[in-house]
Amino acid sequence: METEILQTFLSESVELLQEMEDSLLSLENSPNDQDRINSLFRSVHTIKGSSGIVGIESVEKFTHGIENLLSQARDGAIPITGGIIELMLECRDHISSLLEFASAGEAELPAGVAQRDRALTAKVNSLLNGAAAGNEPKEKAQTPKAAGPRPEGDKAETDAWHISLRFGRDVLRNGMDPISFLNYLGKLGEITSLSTLCDAMPAQAEMDPESCYLGFEIDLRSDLDKKAISDVFEFVKDDCAIHILPPHSRIDDYVELIRGLPESDTMLGEILVRGKALTQSELEQALKLQKAGADEDHRGKALIGEIMVNAGMVYPEMVDAALEKQKKNLVAKAREALTIRIDAAKLDVLVNLVGELVISSANMEQHSQRIKDGALMESSSGMLRLVEEIRDSAMKIRMVPIGDTFSRFNRVVRDISRDFGKEIELAVSGGDTELDKTVVEKINDPLMHLVRNAADHGIEKPEARVEAGKPPKGIVRLNAYHDAGSIVIEVSDDGRGLNRGRITEKALNAGLISQGQTLSDRELFGLIFEPGFSTAEEVTKLSGRGVGMDVVKRNIEGLRGTVEVESEDGRGATVRIRLPLTLAIIDGFMVDVDNSFYVIPLDMVVECVELSEADREAANRRSYMNLRGEVLPYIRLREYFSAEGAAASHENVVIVQYAGQKTGLVVDELYGEVQTVIKSLGKVYRDVKGISGATIMGNGRVALIIDVPRLVQTVDAA
Repeated sequence: METEILQTFLSESVELLQEMEDSLLSLENSPNDQDRINSLFRSVHTIKGSSGIVGIESVEKFTHGIENLLSQARDGAIPITGGIIELMLECRDHISSLLEFASAGEAELPAGVAQRDRALTAKVNSLLNGAAAGNEPKEKAQTPKAAGPRPEGDKAETDAWHISLRFGRDVLRNGMDPISFLNYLGKLGEITSLSTLCDAMPAQAEMDPESCYLGFEIDLRSDLDKKAISDVFEFVKDDCAIHILPPHSRIDDYVELIRGLPESDTMLGEILVRGKALTQSELEQALKLQKAGADEDHRGKALIGEIMVNAGMVYPEMVDAALEKQKKNLVAKAREALTIRIDAAKLDVLVNLVGELVISSANMEQHSQRIKDGALMESSSGMLRLVEEIRDSAMKIRMVPIGDTFSRFNRVVRDISRDFGKEIELAVSGGDTELDKTVVEKINDPLMHLVRNAADHGIEKPEARVEAGKPPKGIVRLNAYHDAGSIVIEVSDDGRGLNRGRITEKALNAGLISQGQTLSDRELFGLIFEPGFSTAEEVTKLSGRGVGMDVVKRNIEGLRGTVEVESEDGRGATVRIRLPLTLAIIDGFMVDVDNSFYVIPLDMVVECVELSEADREAANRRSYMNLRGEVLPYIRLREYFSAEGAAASHENVVIVQYAGQKTGLVVDELYGEVQTVIKSLGKVYRDVKGISGATIMGNGRVALIIDVPRLVQTVDAA
């Protein structure tokens, strides 16, 4: 159970750290945004509390000072400056490191990490000590806040704990001396005001010398919390009426403490107890008063919050904060009822099983078609429909928006801006575009390289931009959208663009091209993906060594995707990535070439036509045909895959479209739509051009999946 709790905390801490980073980056533009400051405080507060629960002492200890610093910032004692934001970002990264060591089960921190821990803690404490020194004279000069609703009786208006105390009649008989309690209370702090109340004193003739009739109104300056003060009267609380209200200056602290509590289905009174604004005994007393009031008038229970305020247990502001928290708890509970965390491994198992179910159902469909039994064919058809719905539902579970990945690059762009003296804005669009979670996980590193290159190499410094007639602030854009069964991700900038002359010079020196060779823009820009190729004039800590873009291309092609570059001199560059929506199950269109089966992704199929006799006769002279007045290039798959058999008497053309370009694939037979479970090829066949994977058909035979993007590129190259 402890391991499960730890894993849950580590998973949630990733989200909390991202929220912390987002809040800090937002505060750079709006340092007085109180909502962002409160959100930042809550993130740190939750990490601190949760790390203490799961026993990660290094995180709990380190975040303690950060929480205090943010508390001061929230109260306005410490202004949010660029230096503090920079320090908090460093602290955020350090917390992430501490959590990584905790997840790995490391008992002790490495020397470098421990040294960084001490250095950051010292910086935080220095700011706290400076704030305390600066606030000391201010606190002496400040005037007390206006008093809120208070219980009846004389009360001092000092900024201190207020204790309203009424001793019971039997206190003296039980051997308790009221004066001893007051003396002990004086040892816990400074009693700034004490009023003795004699309103319960009877006439002299009715007075009992063994009974106590006294009450006290006390103002106490003390750093103790409410429970510690209440515990002073533990032995007489059953014989007394005690109400304790905090100093006015601490009302906001209790309100924020209540707001920072974790979401749960806790009731109002319990929220106040957990927020330390109310003691457990006071809650029990309030519930008794509520029940007694309901029994008397038979009209139902009075509101517990009103009872507490009227009884002098809490201030109205605290009840309002608890009510607000209770509403948020109900919303969070309703939201949690609609969502559930699922282990990614379990989800992968489910998708694999659905894939096997698709193969089995296809097998059953083939048998039913062979037997030609009407009832069996109807049952098989119904099962195929249900399997298809299950498949679609399972794949939707794996789909996640790419916006969360995009948001991580705000910090990257921000750090590059500060380190290199640039002004850069990250503009994000299409963040709600969904794709397979496996693709999202594997696309993060390639996107990181591209964003860094755009910010580091693409965007000029402000003075250079102004000289070129541009605004001083550059823009790096991230955009995502769906197109013909693929997702397109664009990383663009409005910087200097790619230097064609430098690319050509570097390519000549590297032997990638020969002198006098003419390349199209697409071919020229494609050279930047060659290993070791770089046009950077200087090497920085981020780029310029020629390592990165070749990795980007390799990783994207490993996802059955493509990458291309467009650039306009002085206007910027765009890197466009095309990826399949999923790596697991797709709808396909099955064809036959020389008795071998191939599957074409159905989303890319536009139409099918028969190859005319005239086009067949001209096949040796050209590789294009007339499609209703449109020139259509085509590829004969028989020739592309070096099939040895003779051509069929009738051939068909499957017209596919990729990246806005149509291409024809000449095949022998058309078999129609199939549900395709994608199986990766072994290492031996991984680099076979034109093939992106394989699938198992219902009869057990293997069909190869056509790599349409690669074939389209082949046509372009020709």
